[in-house]
Amino acid sequence: MTAHTVEYIRYRVPDQQSAQFLAAYTRAALQLAAAPQCVDYGLTRCEEEPESWILRITWTSTEDHLQGFRRSELFPPFLAEIRPYVENIEEMRHYRPTGVQGGGAAVPTLYDWAGGAAAFSRLTSVFYDKVVKDDLLAPLFADLPAEHAEHVALWLAEVFGGPAAYSETQGGHGHMVARHFGKHITEPQRRRWVDLIQDAADDADLPKDAEFRSAFLAYVEWGTRLAGYFSSPDAKPPAEQPVPKWTWGAMPPYQG
Repeated sequence: MTAHTVEYIRYRVPDQQSAQFLAAYTRAALQLAAAPQCVDYGLTRCEEEPESWILRITWTSTEDHLQGFRRSELFPPFLAEIRPYVENIEEMRHYRPTGVQGGGAAVPTLYDWAGGAAAFSRLTSVFYDKVVKDDLLAPLFADLPAEHAEHVALWLAEVFGGPAAYSETQGGHGHMVARHFGKHITEPQRRRWVDLIQDAADDADLPKDAEFRSAFLAYVEWGTRLAGYFSSPDAKPPAEQPVPKWTWGAMPPYQG
């Protein structure tokens, strides 16, 4: 997958032109929103110096911006809107993101919001009690090791922003994926797994607010669909990759 590039365009716009400038970019943004080369964008205004503005555009690549968007039918109407402000540009460059990035503590992780390690331990204990009694799922978990539920608790805890205990003790993402090879999980079994873990979340007293449960269910849907794929006869092991980190948002579409 090609690494994205971030374009920063710095403007200095006199205060008396600020309303027109903002209106122009509001219209020009329609072309960015329609461009397949554009991942996202945002226009910000400096609080200390209101004449300073920064437009940030994330492109699928620098080449896609310069050879794709700029040569597309979307560029002329985009340029027409912002042309009066080209002379106000102080910088226009592309930047490549580095590995130095992450979130701060202002927004709690899903792991902390759920109640930490104890919450995920309760969840998997309740869940596997249900699984072994379920006619549809029990055959998949025949001869279940005693420690399986706790290993899954470590996995979910790491996925939702907790300690990397699963990676450190069990082998990470590749180990989890490998456990599904040859299982031939059917769609009815996958759906039952989803239903039972939601029931278990209720019984284990995980938070019931809409925001947490929507993020929790989004991961369960995503994860079980991947498990179903890797359990199929023609599945190929994925390239080595870290345990996914789930947040309050959503995963981007996969592009190979």
